[in-house]
Amino acid sequence: MAFKKKEKRIPKGFDDINDFFDYLYKKEDLIWMGQNTNHLQKDKDIENALITAAKKRDYCKYPPPEGFPELKELILEDLGLDSNIFDLQVTASATESLYLAISTSLYHVTNTIASDPGYLIINNFCNRFGNHVKEVPIYNEECGYKLTPELIRQNMDAETKLIILIDPLNPLGTAYTEDEIKEIAEIAKENNIIVLHDITYKDFAREHTLVAKYAPEHTITVYSFSKIFGMAGLRIGAVISSPDLMRPMRASVINDLGTNSLAQEAGIAGLKSKANWIEDIRQTCFDNQKLIKEAVDETPGTFLPVYPSDGNMMVIDISETGIEPVQLSEYLLEEKNIFVREGNYTSKLYGDRYVRVSYSIPTEEVMEFRKEFKNAVLTLQERNMKK
Repeated sequence: MAFKKKEKRIPKGFDDINDFFDYLYKKEDLIWMGQNTNHLQKDKDIENALITAAKKRDYCKYPPPEGFPELKELILEDLGLDSNIFDLQVTASATESLYLAISTSLYHVTNTIASDPGYLIINNFCNRFGNHVKEVPIYNEECGYKLTPELIRQNMDAETKLIILIDPLNPLGTAYTEDEIKEIAEIAKENNIIVLHDITYKDFAREHTLVAKYAPEHTITVYSFSKIFGMAGLRIGAVISSPDLMRPMRASVINDLGTNSLAQEAGIAGLKSKANWIEDIRQTCFDNQKLIKEAVDETPGTFLPVYPSDGNMMVIDISETGIEPVQLSEYLLEEKNIFVREGNYTSKLYGDRYVRVSYSIPTEEVMEFRKEFKNAVLTLQERNMKK
């Protein structure tokens, strides 16, 4: 079976998308606001765990196929989930977790409810294995820019098998209240639906509630080390569910000789030291948001649909400026060394309205964005008028 994959836009000046990201990766002075990676993570325990494991040449051995037991235990403890009720598989990134969950939950006659905006890679996976994805428009104040329980009820049908709940939501940063989570859990139980709860950004949120606590038999939880732990390049995550839901996922694991052992050692160290550094990162992110809001408030034709954000990213709507998001992202990269992401990466319906900016970066770099944003908009407006 050949799967279709949406082609990514190749930025101006590059031969292909891989060349573009290679350029970004190697550009050490880049202000990195275009991918939701965490550049504030300075924990020495994580770093030392990697160095120690490398010096011991632990990478010569295959790790256990489900993940180190200590790491599994620490993840469940981090989430407050009972190991007698939930099972866990360590994976080579949250993306692998998503793929395992979706490929084993859907079949050709079942469908999925997801949001637009959202993380379109998930929708692509759902379209591969299910009948179709109902992408519910949520870019409006009426629903609070999120996939509410009411919208779920309105859009489900007899063949709905999966609800995609990205919480907090990439790209908007909206999160769910405990009451909303309880109601979504009830919908899942009443209709025998699985909630795929992607909690990649949970540690940036002011408050966060797991669907798994209210619907343990109907929830698959996707966990990531890429964001708050700052370990995106190590490619490690986990998938958590009831034993019944875990069985088909574990049987579908391709990487059955285990996940990167050095990354797992780093994950153990990060979870053990988390209490020592998490509040500093969270506070810096909240402070950085304020600087971005100041820049937006000073720039006519732009606004923040969601503020404050509960993720480490936010959307800046530029639809009233007459500037295309691609124009703005290319200008900031080429002229100001600032990498932001245009909206079409996260929305089919609204991608021409906004750019997404990440702010888990040093505050002095956010200050640079704050200085340049208004000038960038005014410069591009002037250029457009001359065309």
